[in-house]
Amino acid sequence: MTSSDGRDLSSDPSHRSPDQLDLDLALVGGASDRDAFRRIFTVMAPKLKAFLINTGQSPQEAEEILQETMLKVWRKAALFDRSKSAGSTWIYSIAKNARIDRIRKETKPAPDPDDPSFVQDAPETGEQSLNRRQDQKRIQLAMSVLPSEQMKIINMSFFEDKSHAEISEELDLPLGTVKSRIRLAFGKIRAELERNQ
Repeated sequence: MTSSDGRDLSSDPSHRSPDQLDLDLALVGGASDRDAFRRIFTVMAPKLKAFLINTGQSPQEAEEILQETMLKVWRKAALFDRSKSAGSTWIYSIAKNARIDRIRKETKPAPDPDDPSFVQDAPETGEQSLNRRQDQKRIQLAMSVLPSEQMKIINMSFFEDKSHAEISEELDLPLGTVKSRIRLAFGKIRAELERNQ
């Protein structure tokens, strides 16, 4: 292959064909061929850097993402499948993903120390502890009046954390029956709690 001014381009890596790029990826993936990687870098690095700058990255950010991309190309070249995409397309995909990862890291908000989920609950007072124990006893007493089939479903739903569909399947009951038994059980518990207040 020669240029318009008569130069031999076959030895210039920047003028390699897509098939040659695919072949170099195969050499890197199969044999960790450093010369093949050097040729890939020579061809792709300027194109990738220009692409990254055109997507809004600063030259320094583009250079950092380019380095991450080429490191991934070196490590993952064995995963390249030329039947699914061209080598250049595969490398551009790695660069795009590296860019997206970088943006996600930069835009991830810092944790807010005033967020209620970070604030510890105040220690339980003696009065709160007494009230909680009394409430537990009242609920246990109210639940003790439930028929066994309702009690079984309540236990499965709330203490074994099973879905209504799982309970239906396990007990070989229609889903509507499971839901109505739970509804009836709640009604009885509520009535019993109100009666014993």
